[in-house]
Amino acid sequence: MPSSVAERRLVSVLFTDLVGFTALSEPRDPEAVRDLLSRYFDRCRTLIERYGGTVEKFIGDAVMAVWGTPVAREDDAERAVRAALEVTRSVTLLGEEVGMPELRVRAGVLTGQAAVGLGAEGDGMVLGDTVNTACRLQSLSEPGTVLVDDVTRRASEAAIAYEDAGTHEVKGRERAVHTFRALRVVAGAGGARRRPGLEASLVGRDRELQSIIESFEATVSERRARLVSVLGEAGSGKSRLVWEFDKYIDGIEKVVRWHQGRCLSYGEGVTYWALAEIIRASARILEEEDAPSARQKLRASIEEHVPEEREPSLIEPRLAHLLGLEQRTARDRADLFSGWRLFFERIAARKPVVLVFEDLQWADSGLLDFIDYLLEWSAEFPLFMLGLGRPDLLSARPAWRPTITLEPLADEAMAQLLGGLVPGLPEELASQIRQRSEGVPLYAVETVRMLLDRELVAQDGARYAITGDITDLEVPETLQALVAARLDNLDTSERALLQDAAVIGQSFTPATVAAVVKNPQAEVELVLRSLVAKQVLAFIDEPLSAERGQYVFLQGLVRTIALSTLSRRDLKARHLAVARHLQETWGEEAGDIAEVLASHYLDAVEAEPEAPDAEAIRASACQTLADAGRRALSLALGPEARRHFERAAELVADPALRGRLLREAGMAARMSGALDDSLALLSAASGLLEAASLHREAAQVEAEAAQSLLELGRMEDAWELSTRAYDAVDDGSDDEVVAEAGATKATIAFALGNVDEALAQADAAVRIADGLRLGSVPLTTLITKANALAEVGRPTESTALLTYAVKLAVEQDLGDARARYYNLAENVMAQGRFAEGEGMLSQALELARPRGDRPGERRLLAPRLIALAALTRCRSCWRRAGMFSGWKRSCRGSEGPQDGVRLRRKKRLLALWPIERSVAAQAASAKLMTPWLTC
Repeated sequence: MPSSVAERRLVSVLFTDLVGFTALSEPRDPEAVRDLLSRYFDRCRTLIERYGGTVEKFIGDAVMAVWGTPVAREDDAERAVRAALEVTRSVTLLGEEVGMPELRVRAGVLTGQAAVGLGAEGDGMVLGDTVNTACRLQSLSEPGTVLVDDVTRRASEAAIAYEDAGTHEVKGRERAVHTFRALRVVAGAGGARRRPGLEASLVGRDRELQSIIESFEATVSERRARLVSVLGEAGSGKSRLVWEFDKYIDGIEKVVRWHQGRCLSYGEGVTYWALAEIIRASARILEEEDAPSARQKLRASIEEHVPEEREPSLIEPRLAHLLGLEQRTARDRADLFSGWRLFFERIAARKPVVLVFEDLQWADSGLLDFIDYLLEWSAEFPLFMLGLGRPDLLSARPAWRPTITLEPLADEAMAQLLGGLVPGLPEELASQIRQRSEGVPLYAVETVRMLLDRELVAQDGARYAITGDITDLEVPETLQALVAARLDNLDTSERALLQDAAVIGQSFTPATVAAVVKNPQAEVELVLRSLVAKQVLAFIDEPLSAERGQYVFLQGLVRTIALSTLSRRDLKARHLAVARHLQETWGEEAGDIAEVLASHYLDAVEAEPEAPDAEAIRASACQTLADAGRRALSLALGPEARRHFERAAELVADPALRGRLLREAGMAARMSGALDDSLALLSAASGLLEAASLHREAAQVEAEAAQSLLELGRMEDAWELSTRAYDAVDDGSDDEVVAEAGATKATIAFALGNVDEALAQADAAVRIADGLRLGSVPLTTLITKANALAEVGRPTESTALLTYAVKLAVEQDLGDARARYYNLAENVMAQGRFAEGEGMLSQALELARPRGDRPGERRLLAPRLIALAALTRCRSCWRRAGMFSGWKRSCRGSEGPQDGVRLRRKKRLLALWPIERSVAAQAASAKLMTPWLTC
């Protein structure tokens, strides 16, 4: 081995030492003491290495670590202090875990020149005065605290808050060492995203933060997707926990992809808004960016993260649809989810991914379903999901047992919080604040901000100092009253602008505020900066945020109270002003924010329901709600779409318009599986259209109601209704409507076993559509005709038509392409062409797997194995086919109206099966095939 070579390097050295460990361990069993020390050393090593440090040595119960060797970084001093703070916090928690609440560690960090042995390992790698002084510094610190020297402070103060700890004589040094106590991390790496004003210490939530960090680290080490839900009332500290976790992620050596999105409170949540925010931020797309630029950035982001050549064609259109950059209609949520899921999986394949969803109590059902979908389908990827919400989130997701529930802080913790912010606060006042806060930390913070507003306290280093007489100060009894008092203290211009901003939303751009208040943007920005200085608003400068460049209310409660102070007339005027601005800004793309627009119109109506212009505003609200419903429908969000359409119908008196809106509500109800509700809505719609003498439209609605009856298994009723509807529209005035009604009638006829009628109706519908190049006839009509041809003994024509249907489904990227392959494979296998059938089923599996279509995948596996067994006479394939087919459901009313035809076709297929002549083999085979035949 070559001898090590020493060189001088600038390093940061950390020393930690357990306080009073000998006395604490004396009454304990020696094995328990050894186990405790082992856990202590493991935690220290893990944390030091997470922050990029190297453990130099263990000395008794002390630990020495170094940054700056073998690789030096610009932020080594900051990493060392972050690690020291994390170690002190972690050891305190360890003491609570093992029943030694007094267990503490003290730490010292010093930065300076040291002799480093290059190539050396273990003891003696770093030597010199810097090491000795760091050890002395540690011995000067109080239990549970971190002391640093001036060099370390200057190198890290952008991200770490310090307080002066005085000058100390240190053995071996001629000059005294000026020391500083590290209080907390207050920003991202290098001081990024540091918030104005002071930040209170995290009090009473260490255990919860540790739980989040441990869950994240387990997600990374095990490469398993996880969801951690944090539930708590407003002001309980959910956002603060995320901020602490964010700072942790930003400080560790591991590179992590952080994504964060917030659900909007309009209605019951704007469709997938938080997820769209995450995608925009990932692609660096601003909310109001023009479509061509946004599409280009989206494509670049996909190219960066998705190396597989074929996958971008699946991912890009679905993400573009989510962002409103492409008009599509999803047949089901799984079709959309597949593309979104693949995007996150490809990112997570390279680096761990964090997905933070805020205000989930306002999320739409689709977003909550997508989170569940990721947990199932992306289970083997390091995807860490953090969901924040209020306790009522559990009413929407009862199965989501909260991982963390934020209870009110204890009185002792509240006292610690106040004392850390404003040392010397009179005990009578501090007691009053603690009593009225009821354990809500936001109350204490807002109280200090109120004192700051009134110039009764002022910033003094890392804390606030009292500068006025507060002995007779009256503290409002509730948090709401406290926030209202703060708003009352604002200047007139600040208060007015805050009210305008509150109407816009939780976050907003200066340009939007300027447009609403009709003032120059420069003047508006001046007031906004003043509100940031007073800690009412914050400015978002995070590069990976879709809201960067915007201002945001620090607390949602401030916005709520600002809104409540507006008169009804002013509130209405501002809502209309915001709606006009949004329409002008978004132009033709305003449909993407239809729910936001609708909320402004509805709030304007509610403010003055009897105003002369109320009817016109209701009409605007109705239109935007209908647009929102169609947007939700295109994203396969049936319940949300139905809610929008029904709400829109309530706003209008015209029977024709109400009938059309209820028709769309009925279609949305059918999409979500509420078939009885769908029938009721479609029946009401048909009656309204009949009353308006719109007989053809009413007949079209009846044809759609027949589809719901068919899905309910009421086939005779469906046939009667579809026949009546077809007769009403078959007057030669609109071939497209006739084709649609004929397609419905053909499907129902085939389900009833009336193959000749089904063939005639399907043939007529396809002929009309093909002749006029109509796109309105659904692809299923081609399948109906193909199935009917097979039933009447025309297999070649049936195969040709099914081949064409598969081609259309693949070219148009339809989610049911997999099912069309299945139909075609079943058809050719019934003719004994097993090799072709196996190839088609393999292609169908290639479509099903990336789309996360597990039921479709299972449905395909059994016939594919049957085809393989037929080709190879493979007994194991035969057995596996029986196993997979056993997973499928019984056909008794659950598979759909065509099960009788499918059963007949499978029996014909079995007749062609090359079974060995052995009677025993035939019996065994038949037994294995029974589950497949009956499903």
